[in-house]
Amino acid sequence: MESSAAPTVSAGHDPGPAPVDLLRRLRARGAGDPVTHVERVPARVGVPAPWPAWAPPELRAAFARRGVVAPWQHQAEAATLAYDGGHVIVATGTASGKSLAYQLPALATLLADPRATVLYLAPTKALAADQLRAVAGLELEGVRPACYDGDTPRAEREWIRRHSRFVLTNPDMLHHGILPGHAQWSGFLRRLAYVVIDECHTYRGVFGSHVAHVLRRLRRQCARFGATPVFVLASATSGDPATAAGRLTGLPVTAVTEDASPRGGVTFALWEPPLLPPDSTAPTVPAQAAGDHDATTDLVQVRRSALRETADLLADTVAEGVRTLAFVRSRKGAEVVAANARRALDDAVPGLGGRVAAYRGGYLREERRELERALLHGDLLGLASTNALELGVDLVGLDAVLICGYPGTRASLWQQAGRAGRSGQEALAVLVARDDPLDTYLVHHPEAIFGAPVEATVLDPANPYVLAPQLACAAAEAPLTPADLALFGDGAKEAIDQLVEAGALRQRPTGWYWRHRERPEVDLRGEGGAPVCVVESATGRLLGTVDGGSSHFLLHPGAVYLHQGISYVVDDLDLADGCALVHVEEPDWSTHARDVTDLSVVSVRSYVDAGPVGMFLGEVDVTSQVVSYQRRRIATGEVIDTRPLDLPTRELRTVAVWFTLSPRSLASAGVQQADVPGALHAAEHAAIGLLPLMATCDRWDIGGLSTALHPDTEAPTVFVYDGHPGGAGFAERAYGTASAWLRATRDAIAECGCETGCPSCVQSPKCGNGNNPLSKPDAIRVLDVVLENLPA
Repeated sequence: MESSAAPTVSAGHDPGPAPVDLLRRLRARGAGDPVTHVERVPARVGVPAPWPAWAPPELRAAFARRGVVAPWQHQAEAATLAYDGGHVIVATGTASGKSLAYQLPALATLLADPRATVLYLAPTKALAADQLRAVAGLELEGVRPACYDGDTPRAEREWIRRHSRFVLTNPDMLHHGILPGHAQWSGFLRRLAYVVIDECHTYRGVFGSHVAHVLRRLRRQCARFGATPVFVLASATSGDPATAAGRLTGLPVTAVTEDASPRGGVTFALWEPPLLPPDSTAPTVPAQAAGDHDATTDLVQVRRSALRETADLLADTVAEGVRTLAFVRSRKGAEVVAANARRALDDAVPGLGGRVAAYRGGYLREERRELERALLHGDLLGLASTNALELGVDLVGLDAVLICGYPGTRASLWQQAGRAGRSGQEALAVLVARDDPLDTYLVHHPEAIFGAPVEATVLDPANPYVLAPQLACAAAEAPLTPADLALFGDGAKEAIDQLVEAGALRQRPTGWYWRHRERPEVDLRGEGGAPVCVVESATGRLLGTVDGGSSHFLLHPGAVYLHQGISYVVDDLDLADGCALVHVEEPDWSTHARDVTDLSVVSVRSYVDAGPVGMFLGEVDVTSQVVSYQRRRIATGEVIDTRPLDLPTRELRTVAVWFTLSPRSLASAGVQQADVPGALHAAEHAAIGLLPLMATCDRWDIGGLSTALHPDTEAPTVFVYDGHPGGAGFAERAYGTASAWLRATRDAIAECGCETGCPSCVQSPKCGNGNNPLSKPDAIRVLDVVLENLPA
């Protein structure tokens, strides 16, 4: 539980050297200084407040037993707003005690009204399980907290529906299980007093838009039973939290943003891995093997892999006795960092590698719980994790955090960095830059991190690709009525008319009725279908799962798949059955899937005519197919061969921003006709890499295409599009900040020290054309033409 009291470090844990001393030792271990900037985030003194008069004595006593002698000022303010019936969001830093802000009014109400109930929503099962431990640990009579999610045994579900008064779940279970079975939950919903939405800043893009309608469906069902629950939201620090929370819930929300909790100081270093010699044959970790797409291509890698650098740093901190969490952007990357750190530690001190592990989505429940337990109890000193542990799981006594690659938003960066120092002690955070335009830009422009506000959460409940399926789900739960149209917002009537025309709904005088026996199949997370199970051929053992959208790239026949440091090779991918069969193998090569993309313009929403330059926003159709994969030597990155694949085509209608240039303007800028494709291609790559500076996305949320003559625009064109059906708000943000976005893109290319282009500027880790052709100097000329003509 995030409390106002300092959590206790596990017994026997020596925090190791002070952060400044630790950083000095890490910097001294190689040739040259990899640190480009050190920011000192000062410690802060807390501002306490008295317990609210309405807080019952037994609840105060329960918190006191946990070491909470009084709330901080922001906790008391948010709790009182909620207790008085106002919808509220508390948006403060990591470890600021946001959980007390919602637990206090919710539990006080449960104690005062023996019939009241509370619903808690978390984006991950781990966070819900952590909150269950916290609420159960208060030992309050009659609360009966329980987790209700996909891991809950069926034998327990009926008891929870009937008897639990504090149910902890996630949006997926609310969508798939609770709302479709609302009749079984009628007693719980009828008495629902509070809905708690934890870590709500994670609900962005298409996922956030879906969750917004799931919450509207929840409000609709509560209203049918006569309940109007209070919504209490908790968020990391974000831009304009009240507006984002209002868009998420459809309700007016008051924001509490002044953080009154104490905080230990943080030493925050920006770390750029060293350049490799031009003729270097030093081992590197190819991008696809590493999983963070760390940017090896057919060309020589310019910088040491961020994954290898993070693995070495993790090994060094663990060897110093420093409890460390390393955030890695992908599942494969987390596996590789953990494996390399274990190997280095075992070489130094046999057996020490056993105190390092990987943690990621796709693990079975038992594996996840055991890893959480081992870290909490100090059996593990180092953990390489995806952002599955970014959220509020209370990891006691962490001394350092390593962040392998910019996580896409400043909000996530500070959330990850805040995982260290939870006992109020000094902490170390290190951002290790990938060989990527955005990461390179940030480590050399620290003001873009430390001097800039965190981003606003972007979601669009009016997205027709979200709204129509959610209205179908609502109709399947209970017929839609004209009174429901206002609840679901702009575009609801148009979406219902489309569903009627498509035969999904039947209109009657009393409303619109779902016509089919089976429920609508709606994927909240927009991950491209149901998860694919990874099964070991020889034993039939389930190893884990991969989301459907990634399966073509990660589980194609012949792909190398990593799980807990063990390497497997995929024998067969059955998309119809959602199953990939694998066998254990330790090849000396890695695999890299390659795809081809085509794009056509459907409509234009808005445009700017800037003479020889045009800037557009509109709908596009994107067709893509994974057509082959390369095998590359792990030691050198050498391409062994390219093998064809026969996988189905995928189609996506989404929102894009694009700009066009006249051939004459390019010629006047000195771009030869033969060099136009490489110039546009390089500008496209860099623009995609820098868009996360402006929008709450990372480069894996967006895609791009460039061409010297597009049939729909009849001009040289660069497209950047949202990688989600119907769009996710990122292209709109790019269009609205086009001048600033493309200026940062141009500067990142021009300031890069390479001669012809590298992963730090114009090479892309996910290019389907093998980063060919590319022209760095001509990309700068292209962007100069755009910026000279485009209005600020």
